[in-house]
Amino acid sequence: MENLWTLFCGESNCSDSNKIPCGADLIFRTRSSSCTDSVLSLCFDILLFVMILFTIVFKKSLKSSNVRASTCRISSLQLVSAIFNGFLGLVYLSYGIWILEEKLRKTQDIAPLLSWTTFMLHGLIWLLTGLIASLQGTRFRRALLRLLSILASLFSGIICGFSLFLAIFRKEVTFQNFLDVICFIGSCLLLLCTYKGYRHEGHDDDDIHGPLLSSASNDYKTYSGSGLSPFAKARFCSKFTFWWLNPLMKMGREKTLADEDIPSLRVDDRAESCYLLYMEVLNRRKQSDRLTESEILKTILLCHWREIVISGFFALLKVMTVSAGPLLLKAFIKVAEGKESSKYERYILVAVLFLTKILESISQRQWYFRSRLVGLKVRSLLTAVIYQKQLRLSNLAKLNHSSGKIMNYVTVDSYRIGEFPFWFHQIWTTILQLCLAILILFQAVGLATIASMTVIILTVLCNSPLGKLQHKFQSKLMVAQDERLKKMSEAILNMKVLKLYAWETHFREAIENLRAIEEKCLLAVQQSKACNIFIFWLSPLLVSSATFATCYFLGVPLSSASVFTFIATLWLVQDPVKSIPDVIGVFIQAKVAFSRIAKFLEAPELETASVRVKSCVSDTSILFQSANLSWDENPSRPTLGSISLGVKPGDKIAICGEVGSGKSTLLAAILGEVPITAGTVQVHGTIAYVSQSAWIQSGSIRENILFGSTFDNNKYQDTLDRCSLLKDLELLPYGDLTEIGERGINLSGGQKQRIQLARALYKDADIYLLDDPFSAVDAHTALSLFNEYVIEALSTKTVLLVTHQVDFLPAFDFILFMLDGEISHAAPYSQLLTSSKEFQDLVNAHKETAGSRRLSDISSSQHLGSSSREIRKNNAEMKVKISENVQLIKKEEREAGDTGFKPYITYLKQNKGFLFYSVIVLCQLVYMLGQIMQNIWMAENVDAPNVTELRLIVVYLLIGLAISLFLLCRIVFAVVLNIRSSRALFSRLLISLFCAPMSFYDSTPSGRILSRVSADLSIVDLDVPFSLIFTSVSTMNSYANMVVLAVVTWQVLLVSIPMIFFAIRLQKYYFSSAREFMRINGTTKSSVANHVAESVAGVITIRAFEEEDRFFSKNLELIDTNGSPYFHYFSANEWLIQRLETLSAVVLSFAGFCMVSLPSGTFSPGFIGMALSYGLSLNVSLVFSISSQCNLSNYIVSVERLDQYMHIPSEAPEVIEENRPPVNWPMEGKVEIQDLKIKYRHDTPLVLHGISCTFKGGHKIGIVGRTGSGKTTLISALFRLVEPAGGKILVDGLDISALGLHDLRSRFGIIPQDPTLFNGTVRYNLDPFHQHTEQELWEVLEKCQLKDTVHEKENGLDFFVSEDGSNWSVGQRQLLCLGRALLRRSQILVLDEATASIDNATDMILQKVIRKEFADCTVITVAHRIPTVMDCDMVLAISEGKLAEYDEPVKLMKREDSLFGHLIKEYWSHHDSAERE
Repeated sequence: MENLWTLFCGESNCSDSNKIPCGADLIFRTRSSSCTDSVLSLCFDILLFVMILFTIVFKKSLKSSNVRASTCRISSLQLVSAIFNGFLGLVYLSYGIWILEEKLRKTQDIAPLLSWTTFMLHGLIWLLTGLIASLQGTRFRRALLRLLSILASLFSGIICGFSLFLAIFRKEVTFQNFLDVICFIGSCLLLLCTYKGYRHEGHDDDDIHGPLLSSASNDYKTYSGSGLSPFAKARFCSKFTFWWLNPLMKMGREKTLADEDIPSLRVDDRAESCYLLYMEVLNRRKQSDRLTESEILKTILLCHWREIVISGFFALLKVMTVSAGPLLLKAFIKVAEGKESSKYERYILVAVLFLTKILESISQRQWYFRSRLVGLKVRSLLTAVIYQKQLRLSNLAKLNHSSGKIMNYVTVDSYRIGEFPFWFHQIWTTILQLCLAILILFQAVGLATIASMTVIILTVLCNSPLGKLQHKFQSKLMVAQDERLKKMSEAILNMKVLKLYAWETHFREAIENLRAIEEKCLLAVQQSKACNIFIFWLSPLLVSSATFATCYFLGVPLSSASVFTFIATLWLVQDPVKSIPDVIGVFIQAKVAFSRIAKFLEAPELETASVRVKSCVSDTSILFQSANLSWDENPSRPTLGSISLGVKPGDKIAICGEVGSGKSTLLAAILGEVPITAGTVQVHGTIAYVSQSAWIQSGSIRENILFGSTFDNNKYQDTLDRCSLLKDLELLPYGDLTEIGERGINLSGGQKQRIQLARALYKDADIYLLDDPFSAVDAHTALSLFNEYVIEALSTKTVLLVTHQVDFLPAFDFILFMLDGEISHAAPYSQLLTSSKEFQDLVNAHKETAGSRRLSDISSSQHLGSSSREIRKNNAEMKVKISENVQLIKKEEREAGDTGFKPYITYLKQNKGFLFYSVIVLCQLVYMLGQIMQNIWMAENVDAPNVTELRLIVVYLLIGLAISLFLLCRIVFAVVLNIRSSRALFSRLLISLFCAPMSFYDSTPSGRILSRVSADLSIVDLDVPFSLIFTSVSTMNSYANMVVLAVVTWQVLLVSIPMIFFAIRLQKYYFSSAREFMRINGTTKSSVANHVAESVAGVITIRAFEEEDRFFSKNLELIDTNGSPYFHYFSANEWLIQRLETLSAVVLSFAGFCMVSLPSGTFSPGFIGMALSYGLSLNVSLVFSISSQCNLSNYIVSVERLDQYMHIPSEAPEVIEENRPPVNWPMEGKVEIQDLKIKYRHDTPLVLHGISCTFKGGHKIGIVGRTGSGKTTLISALFRLVEPAGGKILVDGLDISALGLHDLRSRFGIIPQDPTLFNGTVRYNLDPFHQHTEQELWEVLEKCQLKDTVHEKENGLDFFVSEDGSNWSVGQRQLLCLGRALLRRSQILVLDEATASIDNATDMILQKVIRKEFADCTVITVAHRIPTVMDCDMVLAISEGKLAEYDEPVKLMKREDSLFGHLIKEYWSHHDSAERE
């Protein structure tokens, strides 16, 4: 019994010598290690542990706790309590370990047990109690939780009182007394947490997120349904072990994961929650209306400071556990040398080693996971803020922030910033780890540590200028990337126009030139990064060499223990130090990206609130009072001047005037798009707007028409009927559910406008702003639309219609005649006709063109409204014909399953990549073997008496210098590999995109393409190359560590071989899910990009319909759809690494067990030190290896995605050398169409059905037909935008199918249906190849009626043309396109609705110019204005893709059943009605 007492409590303290009675020892704690105190503490700890188990067993049901647990936020009190008590528990634990170590060192015995077990047990219990009560309170019953905190407070209070009494009694304060007091403070915090921290339990409305999330849309509520991430429901242990991910990983192993298999994010992690929290904090902090970069940064930090602090706590814990490694190694070497304190020490060391590595793994995994989660939330937040900003961006700000730049902010910059939180703690933890390493080094090598510190300081100082250079080059790179992406975006969006003009090669070369500039910046960035890498990778070698040399000069003896403690310490900080260049790179990228985003968020916004008045009743719908408005906010040069206008509810107003007179700007002013420099503008009521250039979303026709409104079948069918869409829908394979390509690319111009009109009508607004919607439709459809839509459907609405069609003007209440940015006249039609000479000229010009070749035998008595009945089929509900055809817009393709090394091979086979990679691997192999040789040399000779210390150090240094050369070669070749592979990949991608047929662009949203040439290409440029190298290096290092460990202790193979097998199986298990997570992440990122691109293009329409909230809600949903696979991807990374780290801890512990269990002398201390130094770095190298592999598998998906678009089926070659046409071809201009059949894709029906006709050389050919009849398709066939499914076209006897596309298209002239201007100058838009003199350009502008307009602009021909030509009216754009055609002087000229947006007077002048300039040329005119084709030699009428008739116009008009004759009658009927009125 006495032996048992001695084992637990030690020898009795009572003796005659110290004159203290034995009884006093039992009552009072006369010594800090009192047995009574220990027993008392032990009893309380056991009681607490039982209470903890009881609390856990009787926890809340999942139904009552899951939702609350997933949505509650940690309060400041909880966070402070968790950190305080968690740290206190660790201190108790560490103190117990320290007491044990001291006892072993001094007495070589572990007795008394209670002296150290009490502290260790108390530390564990207190750690568990603190974390449960502080962080997990919502999961447990309130009564039990409070009872637990009361017991903890009572226990600590008793011990604290007891401790203070003894301190006063003995007049001595010990460290334990201090801990007892601190423990009482911690228990008070726990008590506050359970009573105050969870006081809102069960009252969700009081939670900060309650009011925020209550504003979520209905769509968002369904989105958060049953597919919630298991992480939201995970318990404490499950979160720390990532056990919650097991079901999803198992599903990924059993099948290929699809989008619908990915659970949605927790509510707190969603973009909406992050955005609302950001706005709440920002509004609380906002000092002024102007945002600054620092204010945005502070707001983001305040939103996420709790998560950052928690992840920082785990980072600190990881550093502390890692730093214990070298101390353990030193203890192992002493045991090997026979200097153990007790017979149990070796086994305790093995157990402590295992527990340390496990704790290191848990802390690092939580650090990385939580940091990634913060990064995801910041990324989602910034994407949402950028999207919301672009919805409010002023038109002046758009000049500095083009759509390409905004796309870059979303797809590149926000992602770069999202990566930064992961690296943030790496900055200070590396510094802390270095400081701890220096302390350990000082213990090992004494004053020689000064040399280590000197080298480290010099390394950091050398890095400073390199960091500044890298920042400078990174900024330049982002600017160059913006310019290249802007040009690419312009080319992709206008690819049809480029192909028609045969400008693809020019644009491709322009993009290649911009890419060359970008590559120079990229090379500079990567070179500066390579210098950083070289310095930091060389630093361990420099530190060790300098330290050993200093040891020699100072006479510090080198031993196995000191040398390998030094090396192990150095290796443990080696990987964090080597990652410093990455940290610097990420920091610089994030800083540059954040500055760019902050500058965008600081940009001025539209102030529409002053225009759109929210009032119930008003006698005016629209009111202008002496208003001056200017697009560029310049009061001295107003775009619209002295506008005074009052529009009453129900008024019908027409707006007309010459090209560029300000008609569209007046509508924009009503919408609040044009800044007001003087006067006031007020609009009362809701607005529906139809833009001149149709804006159509990707999606179904029904979605475009409903535009967020609820579906009402009767109202919907009436809308389709009035917009003349029923017949079109019957012809479509899926009716109104047919998917429309981006910007309605698979619809005719007329169909797009009618869908816009239907969208406006279905909205049932108060005010309708119609910007020349009838110019894109034929006369028959225009007449029907005017009667059914404007006159009848909008009879009670306020209507403002911009039009060039004089025929409709008499039906309006009054007409605004615009001239030079002012309302010249405002009066009814009859009054205006007598009072305004300019208006008379406009009407007379129309009469002259309309009656130029009129025939007396054509009756014009037809009623204005009769045509509308012809187009109606019936009022019955439309039955959609479902065919077997697939939708045009297909779901984005992605690779499935294990593609093996295919994407890696794709990357490396570019531009001799395999050769450079082989050299890199060889250099690394030599470098790694050299390091092993260094350590073998040290292990063998450090204790050898026949090797002097000088020789030992010199050989070590020489080996180091030799391998540093290979390190330099490796880094240089990595940069070369990077640049060459990036260049080759981009070049192939660019050629593939520019050679792709139009069918590819018809069925592929631009967002998918742009996400590849922005985000994916940026990853390939900056991330893939060094990630590939580091993955190879870290993997080789991991295997080298394991090999060295196995060579020294072959017994470890018994464990390591099964473990390696298990690890490989585990990785395969992981990759089956993780690979799909990243692929889905790539495709969903394209959806975000596409939605942003569409919203930027249609922002005026979105604002006009006040649909910003719906589009923003959709954007939030897409952000989360993209965020969820990324969240589960990095969670899977941590899941894998934690399990692999556990395996490596087992291997290392077993190796240590073998070393200390085998007889003394089996291993030399040197080799034990070497083996354990490699073994200790095994965890670190394994983590870096697996992390690098995971990151690389993430990045390599970008190569996969680029590769998908590098193999697009190509158009015909640009040039076919054996079939080149003569230089002067075509001379005559004769076009023979023989049985031409066209279909847009192989799986769609024919669009043109066997058309045969001949256009004689020099003839003027008019092509007419209803909207959607196939007129534009015929033109596309002539330019081979679509290849014939049958038949052929001959031009001057040459089959155009046999010619190269450039040879064909460059010989024809065209003015396309959609007038397109490019970013640049007027000169560039007219003559991009600089083939004409300035005088020729001015002459052409004069012929196009634009000379005066351009003269008035600043810089004349060098006046800036903004993106899409948005600073020019649509009519002016068409005139500039005509100027291009005049400069080209082709023998065959095609006019595809070339003057649709031009007033009649200008049209008449231009028709004369065309007749004069192209008198000997074949002119093919597609027109809706019948007078435009009246003086043609021949007219081709097309109906439903078939040739209806082809003859001279006079002969066609005389035929009773002539389609052309019907079109003439329709046109003249409403012209006559205008005359009668």
